[in-house]
Amino acid sequence: MARLYWGSHSLDYFIPDMHNFALIGIAGFVAPKHLKAIKETGNQLVAAMDRHDAVGIMDSYFPDASFFTEIERFDRFLEKQRRAIGGTPIEYLSVCSPNYLHDSHCRLALRVGAHAICEKPLVVNPWNLDQLRELESEYQRRVFTVLQLRLHPELVRLKKDIEQRGMSQPRKEICLTYITRRGKWYHQSWKGDEERSGGVAMNIGVHFFDFLLWIYGNQQRSFLHLKQPSRMAGVLELEKARVRWFLSVDANDLPVSVREKGGHAYRSITSDGAEIDLSEGFTNLHTEVYRDILSGGGFGIEDSQPAIELIYQLRTSTVVSPNELAHPYLVNGSRLS
Repeated sequence: MARLYWGSHSLDYFIPDMHNFALIGIAGFVAPKHLKAIKETGNQLVAAMDRHDAVGIMDSYFPDASFFTEIERFDRFLEKQRRAIGGTPIEYLSVCSPNYLHDSHCRLALRVGAHAICEKPLVVNPWNLDQLRELESEYQRRVFTVLQLRLHPELVRLKKDIEQRGMSQPRKEICLTYITRRGKWYHQSWKGDEERSGGVAMNIGVHFFDFLLWIYGNQQRSFLHLKQPSRMAGVLELEKARVRWFLSVDANDLPVSVREKGGHAYRSITSDGAEIDLSEGFTNLHTEVYRDILSGGGFGIEDSQPAIELIYQLRTSTVVSPNELAHPYLVNGSRLS
């Protein structure tokens, strides 16, 4: 017997040897990580859904799983499994669909009696979290979100170090630079539509903002210095750190040294000028997220809320002229055009 917690509510439930999963958005980029996690934790995928049928990846993991291209038929299948005598009720629904559909598909999970394991962001707009909270209580199921960087060994160590030092230490100076090339398709897809994706800050920045808030405390002030469809930049003042950040999907922003080597991504996070090394430890983080959830842990609505609220604030903020405290890419004006 295990116990799930959310807010002031709790639920005792039995953990069988193998869990039954369904997955929505299986043709998407992140789905293979979830398939691998389901497999490596010793569970089975019963059904999957995607509007697109290029899902041969299933053969490498769960070739016998049912597959649907229509959400209505997928919904009906899950409901039948829940109600049928001798059926295979779904215990967890993994949500790998586009950002703007996440909360809808989490609601589907709850309605069919399953816990949701949702890729970040849990929602695009923070007010949609309230309904999910109510439905968790109504259906006595949890909505989990994938905040895998919170399980990264280096960041776990860093958080413990910051906590041990307490508020007496000087505020850290953090510089975050993340550039990952995206082609012309990006702006024609749902990812290029801010209303559906949350924009650059949500698409490629949500996990960075989450771990910064998790480690360095609540936001005190923020300044937005750049907002374009391909890139954003600003300064965050947190309880224990000032963060200068720059996010981009424009290949022209990649350092020359990266481009010369044929690279398509650049990530740098420094604390007081020293690099925070995250080059190792990424391989199995989704599997670790699943293990954490299945053992009675996991990150839920309350955990995801601070970063979602911050990004919504950034999306709706007025751009101000950068000063000497801005990200180094902006100080000389080279990334403002």
